[in-house]
Amino acid sequence: MLKRGKTLLSILIMGAISLNMIGQNKTPIYLDETKPIEQRIEDALSRMTLEEKVAMCHAQSKFSSAGVPRLGIPENWATDGPHGIRPEVLWDEWDQAGWTNDSCIAFPALTCLAATWSKDMSALYGKSIGEEARYRNKNILLGPGVNIYRTPLNGRNFEYMGEDPYLASKMVVPYIQEVQANGVAACVKHYALNNQEIDRHTVNVNVDDRALYEIYLPAFKAAVQEGKAWAIMGAYNRYKGQWACHNQYLLNDILRGEWGFDGVVVSDWGGVNSTKEAIYHGLDMEFGSWTDGLSEGASNAYDNYYLAKPFLKLLQSGEVKVEEVDKKVRNILRLAFRTTMNTKRPWGSFGTPEHAAAGRKIAEEGIVLLKNNNGVLPIDLNKTKKILVVGENAIKPMTVGGGSSSLKAKYEISPLDGIINRVGTQAEVIYARGYVGDPTSEYNGVKLKRDLHDSRSASELIAEATSLAKNVDLVIFIGGLNKSDRQDSEGNDRESLSLSYGQDKVISELAKANKNFVVVNISGNAVAMPWINEVPAIVQTWYNGTESGTALASILTGDANPSGKLPFTFPVKLEDNGAHKLGDYPGVNKEATYKESIFVGYRWIDKEKIKPLFPFGHGLSYTTFEYGKVSADKKEMTADGKITFSVNVRNTGSRDGAEIVQLYISDLKSSLPRPVKELKGFEKINLKAGEEKTVTFTIDKSALSFFDADKHDWVAENGDFEAIIGASSTDIKSKVGFKLK
Repeated sequence: MLKRGKTLLSILIMGAISLNMIGQNKTPIYLDETKPIEQRIEDALSRMTLEEKVAMCHAQSKFSSAGVPRLGIPENWATDGPHGIRPEVLWDEWDQAGWTNDSCIAFPALTCLAATWSKDMSALYGKSIGEEARYRNKNILLGPGVNIYRTPLNGRNFEYMGEDPYLASKMVVPYIQEVQANGVAACVKHYALNNQEIDRHTVNVNVDDRALYEIYLPAFKAAVQEGKAWAIMGAYNRYKGQWACHNQYLLNDILRGEWGFDGVVVSDWGGVNSTKEAIYHGLDMEFGSWTDGLSEGASNAYDNYYLAKPFLKLLQSGEVKVEEVDKKVRNILRLAFRTTMNTKRPWGSFGTPEHAAAGRKIAEEGIVLLKNNNGVLPIDLNKTKKILVVGENAIKPMTVGGGSSSLKAKYEISPLDGIINRVGTQAEVIYARGYVGDPTSEYNGVKLKRDLHDSRSASELIAEATSLAKNVDLVIFIGGLNKSDRQDSEGNDRESLSLSYGQDKVISELAKANKNFVVVNISGNAVAMPWINEVPAIVQTWYNGTESGTALASILTGDANPSGKLPFTFPVKLEDNGAHKLGDYPGVNKEATYKESIFVGYRWIDKEKIKPLFPFGHGLSYTTFEYGKVSADKKEMTADGKITFSVNVRNTGSRDGAEIVQLYISDLKSSLPRPVKELKGFEKINLKAGEEKTVTFTIDKSALSFFDADKHDWVAENGDFEAIIGASSTDIKSKVGFKLK
């Protein structure tokens, strides 16, 4: 309860100061919300001691940093994470504090949000999780994450928004805006080039400037310039030999210099490695360090942080000028005035049915129907009276584990329970384990509530499942990855593209036993599917949180028409991915060189003319859509002009549904190598059966530009271009040519 007490104390002091000064007609400028924030910052800064300034620059507990009680400036409280508000932990430890009122709504992983391709869903997500963070009195939400999907082995891809910088850029902005509308800072992470978990604390990333600016930075730039993010979290890795949490190039030159970021830069927990570099290379707030050999829980650990006593001594001696700490404190005060010092800040709400419903809606829109031959889906409950569900992921809770995104959820509906809840009165549902993966799961005291241990052999489990499969109307296998170490989890990457725990064999045997067969893959990454031709229907779902089972059942039964599309490519094999084909992953001697440069994801697939297992942007529906021919409102774009493309889309099926129309741009002749095409627009449209709508995309010169490293600027060259309309990166509907002049 220390947190609550200290926060309340700060509020009471602030109120007392304010009332006392008002009574004397001497309201301090920093407390006057009618004054410009920059004026309030300077006033507050002028009243602070050197010790108070330094104290604001480093943690005082696992997730908080000091305010200035004497001036009524509250502490800052951060929380993981991008998918829900984690449980309270002890002051000095990672262990849970034992609260009984901190069980949150778990929202879908950000891969699911990206798969909705819906800015409305992003806004709903940000609003809902922002309200949860605000209610818990957090003013820094450690998310969202927008690191680019470079390899399908990255253990943390499930926390990010896919392989395409344009998609991630457009999806991150509404999330940030709605979180911050609740008076909570979105802390966008991990800036930058944190594209693998292997060696993340030590690896130095070598990447050319074109790839840096065209692939790995756009989502962060959009977060700053369009989303107006109030906080950025540095990454663990190095770039140009400097740690990303205090990096001259990333933080000073690009983030603040080129983009004009005026928020606070927060270190990842334990991401600081040098006092001098932290002082001069753009970091504001240090969290999570354990320095000078101190063990976890030492009472004076925070005083020994790089930006604590070592920083103060350099300031007191004059070796470091006071202006260096003032730069940091200005940013921290700006955070306070935007959040905890804003008296109009909403109150928020926590664990509500409305938030659970929002999570379910996002999950339904993000689930992707990959394959559906023979009309296996949606389930026809007039003909389907007995259903067999097989697989550990049907009953394994997925809100536990995965690293810092692990949550203590108020509840979690499993896929099996979701199916039973939906069809239980119309069909009999039976369950078989099929395989045993990881029967345990725990993170910081959050534990499974279901015993998943099973001592039977793999052959016994398969025999049981296949025997039952022969006598049912439909078999649904629910497997994939999980959030255990070396699966989809922070700290390590996956060891291969294949499914673990012998699942491929289980799937193949079930396919032989019953032709009415659905495979549901739960993951945050692409997986190999050697059995793809044996299985008529495949559904890709994600770590979908509290209402995961309900959402899945809704898609399987057709209560909701699937409308999600893949935010990353499913390769047939690892060698179909540029990072693996060129042999530089995960690096040599702690040096990772991005040899594939700008050719990430579908850009590599297009360049090498590879047929993917499932392409970027792919997703089926229970209805059908017919595209007209794309047209342009002019044949030529001037350097300062715009051009609009239009295409008609009709729902030609018997069900209402949503389609995601994708615009790609192709530069037909360039002085530098360019991708065959690049996503530059998308729109999710809802169409009733038989309805037709016109979709328009307006672009300017920026959509035609590439980054010229020699000029250190974006360049659009005169010449011929094509606008390409697709239902995915490979399902091209029509094209229209135009010129830039």
